[in-house]
Amino acid sequence: MTERRRIAVVFGGRSAEHEISCISARSVIDALDPERFEIIPVGITKEGAWHLMSGPPALPSETGRMPEVTLGAGAGARVALGGEASSRELVIADGSRAPIDVVLPVLHGPMGEDGAVQGMFELANVPYVGAGVLGSAIGMDKAIQKVLFAAAGLPVGPWEPVREPEWSEDPEGVAARIEALGFPVFVKPATLGSSVGISRVHDPTGFDAAMAEALRYARKAVVEHGFEGVREIECAVLGNDDPVASVCGEVTPIGHEFYDYTSKYLDVDGARLDVPARIDDAVAARVQRMAVVAFEATECRGMARVDFFLRGDELFVNEINTIPGFTEISMYPKLWEASGLAYGELVERLIDLAQDRFEAERSKLTVAPELDPPPG
Repeated sequence: MTERRRIAVVFGGRSAEHEISCISARSVIDALDPERFEIIPVGITKEGAWHLMSGPPALPSETGRMPEVTLGAGAGARVALGGEASSRELVIADGSRAPIDVVLPVLHGPMGEDGAVQGMFELANVPYVGAGVLGSAIGMDKAIQKVLFAAAGLPVGPWEPVREPEWSEDPEGVAARIEALGFPVFVKPATLGSSVGISRVHDPTGFDAAMAEALRYARKAVVEHGFEGVREIECAVLGNDDPVASVCGEVTPIGHEFYDYTSKYLDVDGARLDVPARIDDAVAARVQRMAVVAFEATECRGMARVDFFLRGDELFVNEINTIPGFTEISMYPKLWEASGLAYGELVERLIDLAQDRFEAERSKLTVAPELDPPPG
């Protein structure tokens, strides 16, 4: 019998997307074949403590509340990554060690999806699923990714970045720039996901409150022109050096002004997901090509979901998400299921991609080669 691979599934974390991470982790762990993989659940509390877990916290359908990693929710001993680059193991509080083959971070938002924890995995010399340090950092910053999309020739809608000091020192100047975008606008934290902190603003009277909400979560906001009558199209990308795109999907909010946190996670009837999207083949092909370009332009690896706006025949790239939601009803796995790759197979493919990337990068020199001394 083939030896099982040991997979550390890391979830929770210190961001405002902690609860969504716990829900995603439950689906990932349930999908992995226990005969092929030994799962080591690692939960991170909102304070940043890492613990071995019996499994992810219970789902809202089981408890009536959003899940959270706490000391009373199946948490065991404190744990940390081994400090030796060759060890590939977890160090448990009692001094014992648990070898691991791959880390599967199911972490959303800052200090989980932004390159910080990926840097820790790099230092520990452990293969991990998803984008590297650079790709993760880019994927977390909505302003930087828009600059790179435009540089790659991708169409991006009108937008403005607003830094917290700028807003504090010159709110009138910022307001004038936003007026030029044209209302309505969306105001978003630049470094957060899951629609946390996002507001749709219809006129200047609501802008101050929207900025205050966005800057609760980040030191930089992104303000985007809110296109009227657009359709929200999403496409999943999978791969390392030769990424491929899934079929397209469409999100239509129901009873909500936009696809906000409530319609995504709390209201079971808050949105309709059409997979595949009801668009013609030519538009779908354009979305798929642009999704791969966006993936490569932002240095992604492993997986990403790319979101678009469709207005008539016009397509605009909105953003990329390097660790998309991974519940069984989330768009990323649904897109791949519709493309012929079942949820469990998708997770296994991501683990294989992590190991492939690790082996490819490990072959490169990390120190300068020895040189012959100069003659004489």
